[in-house]
Amino acid sequence: MKTPESLRRRVRSTLPVLMLAMLAACSGLPSVGPDYRGPPPERSLALAQASAPVKVEADRWQAPLPHAGSNDDLARWWQQFNDPALDALIAAAQRESSTIARAAANIERARAITVAAQADALPAVEATALANRGTLALGTSVLTVSQQRASVLANWEIDLFGRVRREQQAAGARLSARTDDWHEARVSVAAEAASEYLQYRFCQSLVAISQADLASRTETSAISQRAAAAGFQAPAAAALARASAAEAASRLTGQQAECDVGIKAMVALTGLDEPAVRALLARPPGGLPVPREFAVSALPAGLLMQRPDLAAAERELAAANADIGVAVGDQYPRLTLAGSIGPVRLDTGSISANFTNWSLGPAISLPIFDAGRRAANVEATRAAYVAAESDYRAKVRRAVREVEEALVRLQSSAAREIDARTASQGYRDALDAAQVRWRNGLGSLLDLEEARRFSLVADSSLASVQRDRVAAWVALYRALGGGWTTSQGMDAR
Repeated sequence: MKTPESLRRRVRSTLPVLMLAMLAACSGLPSVGPDYRGPPPERSLALAQASAPVKVEADRWQAPLPHAGSNDDLARWWQQFNDPALDALIAAAQRESSTIARAAANIERARAITVAAQADALPAVEATALANRGTLALGTSVLTVSQQRASVLANWEIDLFGRVRREQQAAGARLSARTDDWHEARVSVAAEAASEYLQYRFCQSLVAISQADLASRTETSAISQRAAAAGFQAPAAAALARASAAEAASRLTGQQAECDVGIKAMVALTGLDEPAVRALLARPPGGLPVPREFAVSALPAGLLMQRPDLAAAERELAAANADIGVAVGDQYPRLTLAGSIGPVRLDTGSISANFTNWSLGPAISLPIFDAGRRAANVEATRAAYVAAESDYRAKVRRAVREVEEALVRLQSSAAREIDARTASQGYRDALDAAQVRWRNGLGSLLDLEEARRFSLVADSSLASVQRDRVAAWVALYRALGGGWTTSQGMDAR
């Protein structure tokens, strides 16, 4: 038969275990604040503009990033241009970009905050050591006491109402958002580098056109000068041909200067020295980059939702929702389990004692009066959630607009290129005929110069349309979040 003393010892020994079990059961209560359910499908995704060659399906919202978070997949989309110079410039720009570096630093900061939030749910343990000497008055006697103490302290907030869990949710969502920001930075820098490269190649096309025009005008001027010297043409005709050649030379010089300015821009963007950039640009194939084309038959809503900026906005919305729970949790009581254990030595000179000191027990704090601070914090987080939701919806609508604009420009440039090519060839044939007539004395120099001017404008327009078409592909790449594959609503030709 157990004695009362043995029963008391049994209760004291099992009390901490029972207390921990009870607290663990309490920590499984539902978390305070609203549960995040995600934004409803944006109505604008279900509306397709009649002028846009795309059908939007709003019934699929879950899709991975087009490059699945992989830099290799992102690079492979640019490799479809089959232009090593473009690949090298994009890689250099991404290495040098301060925007990408800042986004990477923000990821590390968010990761550290997430680790700290996760640590809040676990017991905190620390060790302390104490040594002091003082006096102790016992009646008329005064003792000098030396004390040495070492202890291990543990402190654990029991997450009764889920406030800590909400903090973890908010930190995790913001970590995902910062990762998405990093992807967005890479996409933006790649598109910027491609745009600069495209503009330089377009400039080179105009230089080639201007060089051919100058060569033709110079030949005409030389023939006119010889004819005027022999008395077969009026001096005014020779002067007109000479002026025309000078005008072409001036145009060529200005165009070459524009190309040099483009090189300076690429040097600043990539961090490479100018000789290295010029060496890259001198590599074949040269000319305007030509991507592998796609027939865009359908654009599911999920394809838009893989844009990194939209993914980041959605994660910020989830974090704002969790912040509401954190603020609501601050209005509830907090329960903390604290304990310590360690040896203690006391020495009075004549008497010394060694013993172990320990303590274990819960502590509860109850908010009573704070002049409305906690309630105001709840309202502030609710307002922040409304703002985040509005920002998310605005970004979705902007994404729809950017994709549709890119598709319209892509379709328009393809149709314009056919007409521009026909016009260029037609004016070139007219110029050739005008040159034959002029050399045979059947046409005037004014007619020749007019035909040459029309041909120059037509050739420049064709190069501009070709540039616009590639630019539309780059814009579509960026609008869809950084590339795509044929399994995501695109059929390769």
